[in-house]
Amino acid sequence: MASVIPCVLMRAGTSRGPFFLRHWLPADEAARDEALIGAIGASDLLQVDGVGGGSTLTSKVAIVSKSAEPGCDVDYLFAQVGVGQRSVDTRPNCGNMLSGVAPFAIEQGLVAAQDGETTVRVFNVNTRSRIDVTVLTPGGRVTYEGRTGIDGVAGTAAPIRLNFLDAWGAVTGSVFPTGQRIDVIDGIEVTCIDAAMPLVVMRAADLGLRGRELPADLDADRALLARIEAIRLQAGLAMGLGDVSTSVVPKPVIASAGDDAHSITSRYFTPRRCHASHAVTGAIGVATAFALPGTVASAALQTSGPRMVSVLHPQGRIDVEVVIGGAGADARIERAALVRTARKILQGDLHIPDYVFSRSTQGDDAMKKLIAPALAAAALATAAPAALAWPDKTITLVVPTAAGGGNDAMARTIAQKLGPLLGQTIIIDNRAGANGSIASEFVARAAPDGHTLMFGYIATHAMNPALQKLRYDPVADFEPVGLVGYSPTLMVANAAVPIKDVKDLVAQLKAKPDKYAYASAGNGTAPHYAAELFKLNAGVLMLGVPYKGSAPAVSDTIGGQTQVMFPSFFTALPHVKAGKLKALAVAGPKRSPLLPDVPTLKEAGVDGVDVQQWYGFFAPAKTPKPVIEQLNKALNQVLNDKDIIKRIEDHGADVEGSTPEQFGALVKAELVKWKAVVQRAKLSAD
Repeated sequence: MASVIPCVLMRAGTSRGPFFLRHWLPADEAARDEALIGAIGASDLLQVDGVGGGSTLTSKVAIVSKSAEPGCDVDYLFAQVGVGQRSVDTRPNCGNMLSGVAPFAIEQGLVAAQDGETTVRVFNVNTRSRIDVTVLTPGGRVTYEGRTGIDGVAGTAAPIRLNFLDAWGAVTGSVFPTGQRIDVIDGIEVTCIDAAMPLVVMRAADLGLRGRELPADLDADRALLARIEAIRLQAGLAMGLGDVSTSVVPKPVIASAGDDAHSITSRYFTPRRCHASHAVTGAIGVATAFALPGTVASAALQTSGPRMVSVLHPQGRIDVEVVIGGAGADARIERAALVRTARKILQGDLHIPDYVFSRSTQGDDAMKKLIAPALAAAALATAAPAALAWPDKTITLVVPTAAGGGNDAMARTIAQKLGPLLGQTIIIDNRAGANGSIASEFVARAAPDGHTLMFGYIATHAMNPALQKLRYDPVADFEPVGLVGYSPTLMVANAAVPIKDVKDLVAQLKAKPDKYAYASAGNGTAPHYAAELFKLNAGVLMLGVPYKGSAPAVSDTIGGQTQVMFPSFFTALPHVKAGKLKALAVAGPKRSPLLPDVPTLKEAGVDGVDVQQWYGFFAPAKTPKPVIEQLNKALNQVLNDKDIIKRIEDHGADVEGSTPEQFGALVKAELVKWKAVVQRAKLSAD
């Protein structure tokens, strides 16, 4: 006779598996593991007698319970069940399955949902680390519907934000458990690192690989797999993990160069097969090895503070925001965050055949197990409401450009200091697309309670509205909070393109119109306006290529797909310093002390191109005045912080605060200015 256990089957990130409340399963660990083996159908390679899918990616289990850990809401125990073998490994963590924990916990009544979004602090039992998981809960109910897509998953869903707080050295006790950042095993330089997941990282070139091979090709190379496994076993001993022949950690990684200075290509093994895409925890480990100096995967460009790292995998990329403290040998990762999605597939009773058990299961009867979540939810629903105060929940700061660009970097720099002043976490929500309109419409329609803000700039509140009719009004639909600062526009070119200076570029374009193409962050953005004004005043033709934000536009200019761009100084300066871009001129009234040898466009012979970008905070219209005043006060306090001023000015931007009224007047004046430019230059949104 089969045992019956309640179960919720979920797709979480790029993984899939059953989710259980801890008390649904046998109390005895051995019996619990046997139940998981039976649930997945692990004895069979195809797992036809369970809910597994014949792959390690679909043989995962999440076990959730109310947490006894101080400051945490729920405990999450991850289990990797074998494929074709009766095994359960609870040593690793899984960040993909983690993305389903908060929705599951809320729906099972372990955590009370807030209206709008809910942040659940998860304690990962495997690694004894904490993660803040934020899910959308409009009307106090979990929603899985949304427009966020992740590589490796068809369709879109609601974003789920994962913020790893202390995953470094969680398994071994040290980020670099061998005591070195590079070891040599079997003649190969490796980095043994414990960052969300114990990894042994190798360079593709050292193994005779390009690094972009397909997983099937790597899996077919038996000699390569044997060599990697031999290295992994020795790395496990060196990392203090003992004999790892029956464990899935450490995971091997083959690393190679990415597409630009902020990306790395990874082939991640699970551990004896190449992952079809990439594990989230593995991506954090790879991003950590990339962001810190001295490893086999270290980036050429080393920075402190927030940094967006793209981990490129066979099905796309995972963007990881890491926060780096210190520099050189003292550099350390303080935090890592990324976005995943999840979907509930089905909920009901899982029937497990008795043949999987060596002894009978223990625990409460099925009926009590089934009604426990409902009772817990009812108890939470009848609890007395807390007193209202602002801010009383996580604040979302919407950035209208892709992660990794200048706007995103500035917003994250400020949010890092602003959150503690307000007493709440501030999460960044990148909503790139439609030249900032998607983000602007979202914030304009958000609840005017001060918990949804926008990092707006010249494009969203002046240039784009001046260019075309939009579904939001930049003045009527927003409450200005305060100005953040200004950044001049810099004219840059791909470093390898044979352009000596502005005079040479103009001569080449006049001799051969459309010889070069310029990239913009989208029509109606500052790089678009600056390029069109340059064409008008220089009397040349140049093809424009609009992108969804400055980050991909800069990336393609560095890569040579486009040759010229007019990004903000804040966006361009790190790439100019790294030699990836060539600075031609400042599209503003004066030279920059950070690039004193770079002339203004007027000095270079092209007058009339003065594009000074500005940035600021907005809230939805009708946000209470006391909230706006409190926000403005805190924002100006951040902008007076010497560290913030230095970090922003080091990128070529000038910090300048304001009152809400002063900022509102600026927006109105800029609208008038850029409408006149549209008419004079005969610009269009097409």
